[in-house]
Order: sequence, then structure tokens, then C-alpha cells
Amino acid sequence: MIRIATLSLAVLLLCTGLHRVGAQSMGSTYTSTAAKDCRRIGKPSELDGSTTRICPGKNGLMVLIAEDDLREIVSVGRNRKAAEEEPAAKAWFAPFNSSETTVEWRAVGTRPFAIIQRWHIADGTDLDKQGRPNTKAMLVVTRLPPGPVCHVAYVDAIANPNANDLAREAADEFAGSFTCGKDEVKIIGARGRAVELATMR
Repeated sequence: MIRIATLSLAVLLLCTGLHRVGAQSMGSTYTSTAAKDCRRIGKPSELDGSTTRICPGKNGLMVLIAEDDLREIVSVGRNRKAAEEEPAAKAWFAPFNSSETTVEWRAVGTRPFAIIQRWHIADGTDLDKQGRPNTKAMLVVTRLPPGPVCHVAYVDAIANPNANDLAREAADEFAGSFTCGKDEVKIIGARGRAVELATMR
């Protein structure tokens, strides 16, 4: 009886220790999608200057940034072709938009499972002095392979002062179990104008 109890305690301590190590190894690293850090694909469009570029990411993954008609898509894959075939490569926001050039990679150890990126969504009802739409900031959480690459969660950066923390929590909690094409993208925290613009159809 004592031997069994001791063994059970040892197993419990071992499991607790492994859980603690796993939790401690979760964290963030960063890469750039700035033009100088990426490889441009083809020539800019003569019509509107649209471009496509492929940028080094983490753990052998590449980030695809494609711009068309003042709207961007961001996808991830082992190479350009793989990234272009992911659901994220077809996830367009209706208003004009752009993504910032810093990509946050959420990972357990060296294995990334999600990226977080800040986007700017143009608000056609809020114009500056030159008549151009002001933009509203939003964080996008995107799940990574294994499995499809797609948007998991949106966090309005203005409506939520702790937007970065909320986005990391959403990545950690939802990215692994999110089913692309079936689950709806989650709105995390308070809804704001950026989320409203991003989800309009």
C-alpha cells in the first residue's frame, strides 16, 4: 500500500513537472516582413503597383505577403506555393487595409503554432484633412501547420488597451484546436471599429 502510494505521488510530481516545463517553454519570437528583409516575386503591377513578396519566418516556414487593389493577404507555408494554397491566402478584408511588418510567432519550444500581426483597416466614414480614410488597428491571430493556415481571432487594438495580451491568450488557447472552414473567427475582448470594418461583407 505504501509502495503504491509512493509511486502514485512520484507519477503525480513527474506529470506536474512536465506540465510546468511545457508551460515555461511557451513564448514569442519576432520576424520582419519589411521589403528589405523579403524576396519580391515578379514585378510590381503597372496598374496599381501591387506586389507579392516571400519572407523568412520560423522553423522553416515562410510568410507570404500579397497586395492587390490596396488590400493585403498574409499566409504561411513551407514555400510560396504552399502558402498560396492555404485558406489564409484567400482571407480578404473588404475595406482597404495593410499589415504591419512585425510578425509575432507564438511557439512551444522551437515549434510555432500561431502568428500575431497588427493590421490597419481603412475607415471610409472617418476621413483626414486630405479626404483620405483614417485607419483602425486590429490584431489578427493566425494558426499554423500542422493543418491549414487560417485566421483564428481578431482583437481590436483601440477598444482593448491589453490587446497584445489578449491576442497571445487567444493564440495559446484556440489556435491548436481551431478548425479552418468550420469554426468562426473569434472576436476577443471588446468590439471596436476595426473589428466592425474587418467583419463587414
